[in-house]
Amino acid sequence: MRLSETRDLFVSELTFPVAREQVIEQLGEAEIDPPAGEPETIGEIIDRAQRDEFRSPDELYDALVGFVGDQYVGRKFYDDRGPNTGIDSEEVSF
Repeated sequence: MRLSETRDLFVSELTFPVAREQVIEQLGEAEIDPPAGEPETIGEIIDRAQRDEFRSPDELYDALVGFVGDQYVGRKFYDDRGPNTGIDSEEVSF
């Protein structure tokens, strides 16, 4: 499943507020596919959050997004507005 699909899963499968242990028990084995690298399970990610309870689907989703691994991050340290874009600033015209 894609990371963006997890909030809908939380809404349909859980009753809030929900304990972290219940999330792991009910949905912990569901894998989330990253853009690159190995998938992680919801249980692995939520376990890193170290919270005991989630009051809403949005709160659970925010925790999930905040604790995903590096494989879910695009080009690390990329900044299309900074000097590391690979474009010579002398060639750019505005």
